[in-house]
Amino acid sequence: MSTLDTHEQEQLDALKAWWQENRRWVVLAVAVAVLAYAAVSSWKYYQRKQAVEASALYMEVMKQVASNDPKRINDAVAVLADKYAGTAYASRAQLLAAQANLQFKNLELAQKQLEWVIARASETGLQDTARLKLASILLDEKKYDEAMKLLNATHPEAFTGLYADLKGDVLAAQGKTDEAREAYKKAYDSLDAKSSYRNLVQLKLDGLGAK
Repeated sequence: MSTLDTHEQEQLDALKAWWQENRRWVVLAVAVAVLAYAAVSSWKYYQRKQAVEASALYMEVMKQVASNDPKRINDAVAVLADKYAGTAYASRAQLLAAQANLQFKNLELAQKQLEWVIARASETGLQDTARLKLASILLDEKKYDEAMKLLNATHPEAFTGLYADLKGDVLAAQGKTDEAREAYKKAYDSLDAKSSYRNLVQLKLDGLGAK
């Protein structure tokens, strides 16, 4: 029994020695872990708080869009983008405002809002939508190279038909009939067979005539 007690005492002494040598590092590691957990919890709370507040402002944006008042719409969107730029609500609000400004013929502001979405949106779908709208504006302004640069950006398969169709419009406007025909054909093949939009693409193809 005395041998066992001696062995246990040796283990205890070794543990005490180890603790004396390493306690500062252990305490530091525990403190770092606690601080990290607190930081993560605080960040999650902050994100939830931001999302709730941004959601409320987004509802205000939608209310102003319904009012059809361009100043109120753009003021509400500016507040949301300024305070909660990192949320998805800000990008969605910019798209709503851009669409409204297109209707109000304020192309310069609409273009800036679409560029904001392309540069800062966290959802690729919003970025792709903004590229299409902006490319359409550039097409109307006869800025064909800039429009094609946007349309050549990588995008999901679901957007292929829309991108190809708008490419066809840009190429047709430049008088590049053969290239436009190829783009329209790609759009036609990519769109759902039951889509009415596909019929529009077919009309564009017919308008170019047979190859």
